[in-house]
Amino acid sequence: MNSFFIEFRDPLFGIIVFFVLIFVITFFSYWWSRFRKKEDHRHLDRFLRQFRSLPSKDELKVLITKGDLSEKSWLLLAHLYFKNGDYEKSIEIYNELLKVGNKKNYRDTLFLLGRTYFKAGFLERAKEIFLKILQNNPRTPQALNYLLLVHEHMREYSLALEILEPLDELKKDTKKDKAYLKLLKLLNNMDLKVEQKIEKIINIYAENHELTHMVFEFLFRMKPALAWKNFDSSKSEMLSDILWQLDKEEIDLDIVKKNGYLRELYTARGDVNMAENSSVFELDVLINLKQKANATLSFEYICDNCKVVFPFTFNRCSSCHRIDTSRIELSLSKNYNRKFSEENNSFQ
Repeated sequence: MNSFFIEFRDPLFGIIVFFVLIFVITFFSYWWSRFRKKEDHRHLDRFLRQFRSLPSKDELKVLITKGDLSEKSWLLLAHLYFKNGDYEKSIEIYNELLKVGNKKNYRDTLFLLGRTYFKAGFLERAKEIFLKILQNNPRTPQALNYLLLVHEHMREYSLALEILEPLDELKKDTKKDKAYLKLLKLLNNMDLKVEQKIEKIINIYAENHELTHMVFEFLFRMKPALAWKNFDSSKSEMLSDILWQLDKEEIDLDIVKKNGYLRELYTARGDVNMAENSSVFELDVLINLKQKANATLSFEYICDNCKVVFPFTFNRCSSCHRIDTSRIELSLSKNYNRKFSEENNSFQ
């Protein structure tokens, strides 16, 4: 009998059994972990699927009423949707909170709803909400500011100017807003002739010397000669994009000769040869290239207040709503217009 079980006492047999057990345990542990991970992923997918679409209005009302989440949590969720540009979901949450939320937060929630309507482009609804807030709380500067923006976007400039009066009473600085809205009203007045507009615009600019880009963009487009006559040489860099895009025939060489920056700018463009270099890197490169490379200037616009970058010029920042905070940034880019011009000339 002992001879039959002798192999079980063999040390080699014990080692084999040990490694077999390790293999079996490792094998089952590996597949069990794979199975658990798969189940965890499925559970996570089911969980995340709940957030891919907002509940219906009825479901949302039930969820808010049940109080599983605090009102502050719902407000944070609505703000997150607002930041991500999902205004529809944000609006639904605010509307339900106004119905069943804490009445102490009613005005603040109503303001957030009005701001979201404005951002989403529902200007009439935003207007109604801000008027409702001001009806009960006339000394609310945030609502007044947004109502002013709504009127501006709807081109109701006279109404926007009226809002500056209560803002003045609240000790808010409205000088720049007043000049800006007057200019907008003037530029969009179809009853005035161009000559009348130009005369009034020059008078407005002479009063405060602000909104330079807005003023000279119109003047150079309509009457370049008159724009040069009223040109402020100290604002040359601020108007780089407008000056760069002028036709060669529209350039006043007498003014260019007297201004160092303009000499560099138009030498870089190839219209004159009045500068050998420039302290501005982009202009210096173009001056030294001497039209041998297919390069030109391109422009970006940075808001000095909120630092948001825009590919196009602006007079009021669409992010922070400040006026006249645009700063031009130069960069070099390929000149596609030159290539097109050369191709056209080859057919002549």
